[in-house]
Amino acid sequence: MTEHSMDIVALPDHSGVSRWQAVAPRGFVAGVASLRPVVSFGHEFLPDPAQTVKPGAAELSLYVEPEWRRRGIGSRLLATVRAHATEPLLVADVAAGSPGEAFCLRHGFRHTRSGRHDLLTYCDVHQAWLGELVDAEPPGYRLTHWTGDLPRAPRVEELLASPSRPGNAVLTAADADGDLAAYAVAVVGALSPPRARQYGPAVLPDHRGRRLGLWVNAALIQRLREVHPQIDEIEAARALDDPHLLAAREHLGFHLIRRTRLYELVLP
Repeated sequence: MTEHSMDIVALPDHSGVSRWQAVAPRGFVAGVASLRPVVSFGHEFLPDPAQTVKPGAAELSLYVEPEWRRRGIGSRLLATVRAHATEPLLVADVAAGSPGEAFCLRHGFRHTRSGRHDLLTYCDVHQAWLGELVDAEPPGYRLTHWTGDLPRAPRVEELLASPSRPGNAVLTAADADGDLAAYAVAVVGALSPPRARQYGPAVLPDHRGRRLGLWVNAALIQRLREVHPQIDEIEAARALDDPHLLAAREHLGFHLIRRTRLYELVLP
């Protein structure tokens, strides 16, 4: 069987994510691809490696089963993604040294920076200890929570000023006299079903050095489980040049699961 006997089938959008499958005649799924807009928050220092790209980018995820690789299936999936992409830039965060990195290089992607992905599993978190971290409120600061579906280009202050509602995102922020000081966001549905994706924490420059990142992140972990009890894990990405954030995540129980490299492809 060749790649030409494969059908590329579009699946219904899920939480704003476009998805396709490469399906063999007997129904076997040989490969999958997805495309989702890069979440671009209203602050330039939100620390997800994908946030360092220019506005108007979409994140590509593409996987072909090992026994079906080197048959052009990945190339067909990428061609389908390119034909349907409305953003001028594709970004792919792939494991260093993986077949995904080789695929990016073959198809003209450009390496822009390196990063890492860390994972927190709720069964490894001592809930009483987490509660103590959340209750240790830094003087002059208070916590605010918001839940809902993220708009295309969210601004943190606008989200916090809007009513909470059921949705796939949980935002936790710290403010001082009404001024935003720090925040972190978790999104459900961007990864595998029991795993949420975390962005941040980010601390505004005038408020650094007060352990607000640790405080806000602990509160987000606690709040996310309250709103979405089906979530068992949180995955967070980060560039390698922020030792303070990495130390805070390790303190909370995050551990390294893979090192990655960010690639970009400009579309005509």
